[in-house]
Amino acid sequence: MSVAEHKEKGKKSAGCFVLTVSDTRDESTDQSGQLIKSLLAEHGHRLAGYRIVKDEPVEIDALLREALTRRDIDAVIVNGGTGISPRDGTYEVVNRLLEKRLDGFGEIFRFLSYQDIGSAAIMSRAVAGSAKGKMLISLPGSKGAVELAIRRLVLPELGHMVSQLQGR
Repeated sequence: MSVAEHKEKGKKSAGCFVLTVSDTRDESTDQSGQLIKSLLAEHGHRLAGYRIVKDEPVEIDALLREALTRRDIDAVIVNGGTGISPRDGTYEVVNRLLEKRLDGFGEIFRFLSYQDIGSAAIMSRAVAGSAKGKMLISLPGSKGAVELAIRRLVLPELGHMVSQLQGR
């Protein structure tokens, strides 16, 4: 079976939970979260939930663990908290939850980001993999980074990744 045939058998509509990690954003100012929701909907995916949480590891962990137990969720997409500032704690939480990492996701994201923003791309700790039979994807919080990741990496592979996790 070719790669194209394999991807074609992927799930057409994944249930997605979007989590924005930010100390300053609310629903009206969360451009990155709104963009993720909009792009997912444009491509036929279902929004199974959306939350904004402060960059507090305990809160992030609790929300992710809850989302990963829900039957209507196939993928969790987190944005924010992936940098190296003292308040950036998303990576550590997500990394603990991942069972199988997709190292290529972060590598390719940083490569594509480098083409856009230069050497600052090295400070992104974007990561993806599986957790509890779901996709768990963690992106930077900037709107540009979110658009790059969702359009170039997530949307082309989301159905395929979810189908692989579900043994299809």
